Amino acid sequence: MADYFYRVNNIQTMRYFYEYGNAQHNTQEEKLSFMKPTIGAAALLATLSFNVMAGDAADNGLWYRIKDNVRTTWNSPTRDLYVPLNTWHARFMYDKEKTDSYNERPWGIGYGVSRFDEDGDWHSIYAMGFQDSHDMFQPIIGYGYQKNWYFGEGNDWRLGLGFTAAITARQDYDYIPIPLPLPLFSIEYKKFALQNTYIPGTYNNGNVLFTWARWQF
Repeated sequence: MADYFYRVNNIQTMRYFYEYGNAQHNTQEEKLSFMKPTIGAAALLATLSFNVMAGDAADNGLWYRIKDNVRTTWNSPTRDLYVPLNTWHARFMYDKEKTDSYNERPWGIGYGVSRFDEDGDWHSIYAMGFQDSHDMFQPIIGYGYQKNWYFGEGNDWRLGLGFTAAITARQDYDYIPIPLPLPLFSIEYKKFALQNTYIPGTYNNGNVLFTWARWQF
């Protein structure tokens, strides 16, 4: 079962990076060129996420551990408010006329449930909706995991590094569901978090730093 999940995850990962990007401004040739250098990074992320979860699941099996994590997180009493803040397109990877035309204020909102496990690591099930780079509505729903490092007086501050396994949909792809495995990193203080992901890509495609605020209540 673990081997099957690993293969499916890699296939979905490669499919996403083949399709993702600023499609309505790209030629078919640009889409194909976008795919090539990102498959390796996507496969690496899928492998790392698999290895992390497989290591935790050694005693009971991977699939059991996944279901248990999702179920436990879903039943958590902690709720989260998500506020998308910025979608920054890396200027060194874009022509100026493209970035000048893109929206980088992803107005929207999100909601989730989350918990901290016995190691102090963060798990979440979340959903967000926001304006994409072309001012069109884009939803995303997924599961997030972060390993946390605590510091400061009372361990109130923490740094997080992990990944999300999500599904999104875009208007320029007729809102067909697209798998979205991406890294997560954050700086947090008590109930507040400034969380980020980075969407890799090629020149004039991808290379977007997506930042949002998260408040636990």
